[in-house]
Amino acid sequence: MPPLKYLQAYPPALQEQVRQLIASDRLGEYLQQRYPHKHAVQSDKALYAYTLELKQEHLRNAPAIDKVLFDNRLDLTHRALGLHTAISRVQGGKLKAKKEIRVASLFKDAAPEFLRMIVVHELAHLKESHHNKAFYKLCEYMLPGYHQLEFDLRVYLTWRDLPKAQG
Repeated sequence: MPPLKYLQAYPPALQEQVRQLIASDRLGEYLQQRYPHKHAVQSDKALYAYTLELKQEHLRNAPAIDKVLFDNRLDLTHRALGLHTAISRVQGGKLKAKKEIRVASLFKDAAPEFLRMIVVHELAHLKESHHNKAFYKLCEYMLPGYHQLEFDLRVYLTWRDLPKAQG
């Protein structure tokens, strides 16, 4: 079996559990039991409102977000599930930075927990630019159980890559 590219940083015992679910053709069933629902956030406008609500709840003092959208150009080959950017423009005599969050379009059909995890991750970048201890502490604060959801999201991406999942 090829390496589990989304799970390489996890302990071999966890990877083996996923391999066993794949070998017994039960990985999709496992994910369906844990995450049976799909979220209702289907438009860029709804995603913007959803993201602003989370920001207001947890990061009131963080910089304003100018744009939030689903982006079908983000893909897993670039390891981008979401993206935060600050675009600087000169307006008059001032330099203005526009903050944007983009979420890969594949999450339109995902479980609500996965969408929340991606949005929380990108919001955390408003305060912490690097994936360090403070960053993950902030993610865990905004979304208790963040680390488990990140692992399960990686399992979901592994399942999506399986030939049977496409059919």
